[in-house]
Amino acid sequence: MKLLIVFVFIAVVAAAPQSQDVQVVKLVSDNDGLGTYNFEYEQSDGSKRQEKGELRNVGAEDEFVAMSGSYTWVGPDGVTYIVKYIADENGFQPTIEQGPGGAVPAGVVASLLG
Repeated sequence: MKLLIVFVFIAVVAAAPQSQDVQVVKLVSDNDGLGTYNFEYEQSDGSKRQEKGELRNVGAEDEFVAMSGSYTWVGPDGVTYIVKYIADENGFQPTIEQGPGGAVPAGVVASLLG
């Protein structure tokens, strides 16, 4: 019986989808070390991210880095999800755009935007 369980386990593991090796196909990064930066990358699986930031209210008590950017990925449902955002004195402000592959389901939008 134990041997049968081991064979079933091996069969299930062997039948599972194999992970894809994801490679970075583009990487750009620039940082002045003083709060202003930008970066972007793209991976072989279609995932992308880009972001830029700038120091605001320099020297003031409420100095902060404002950021804007986006990230994109292809979900297991084949839909490309694109989230664009701004993070500044008004907080984190994301928006989701419909990407190739179909409409983003309302439940997914609600879960991503919290």
